[in-house]
Amino acid sequence: MERGVFFCGWKAVTDRKSLSENQEPKSGRVYTMYHGTHLSNAKTIINEGFEPSKTGMLGRGVYVSRNIKKAKCYPLNTDKNDKVVFKLKVRVGKVKKIDCDNHELQKSWHENGYDCAWVPPHSNISSIKSGREEDCIWDPKRITVIDVACCVDDAKRKELRRMIRSKLKTEGCSLCHVNASDSHDIERCWECQEDICPFQSKHVCKGRKFREGDM
Repeated sequence: MERGVFFCGWKAVTDRKSLSENQEPKSGRVYTMYHGTHLSNAKTIINEGFEPSKTGMLGRGVYVSRNIKKAKCYPLNTDKNDKVVFKLKVRVGKVKKIDCDNHELQKSWHENGYDCAWVPPHSNISSIKSGREEDCIWDPKRITVIDVACCVDDAKRKELRRMIRSKLKTEGCSLCHVNASDSHDIERCWECQEDICPFQSKHVCKGRKFREGDM
C-alpha cells in the first residue's frame, strides 16, 4: 500500500502567558495582568474599555500590573468593599523598560515607538514604595478584560462575570476568541472545508481518522 502523509489539522504550542514579576515581558507577547478600580467604574470598563490616565509616573496610558497584590491596592484610600480587580489579557506590543527616576523615555516612550512601558520590581524609581512591578499600556485596545479576580460583593462579582462572558462571546472571533479589534480573515480548511482561523490553537479535520497504512 502506498504510504503518505495526510493532513488532519494542527495544535499550537504557545509560551505560558504568566511571568513572575521579575521576568521582563517580551515584545509581541500576550500576558495575564490585573487592574484595580472603583466598583462604580466596573460596568463602563467592561462595556466601553479603559480610559487612559492623562498623566502619571509613566505618563499617559492604562496602568496595569502582573502583581495582583499591587492591583488590589487601587484605587488608593478606598474601602475594599468598593473595589474590584479585573483579570486582563494584555498584548504588550513593543516594550520599553523604565528602571530609574528621570529616565530619558519615562514619559515619552510611546513617542519613541513603544506600546508598553515596564517598571521592574525593586527598581530605582522612588515613587513606587512597594517595590512591585508595574506596566503602562498606551492603547486600551491592547487590553481585554477576561475575568473578575477580586470583588468582595459576591452578587456584584457574579453580575460582572456574566457581563464579561457576554462581551467576549459577542465581540470575539467565534473560532479563536481573539478580541474583535484584531480583525483577521476566516478561511476554509483545504482538507475538510470547515471554517478555520489562523489564530486557532487547534483544528482537527472532521471525519479524518488515521487508518492502518496511512503512516
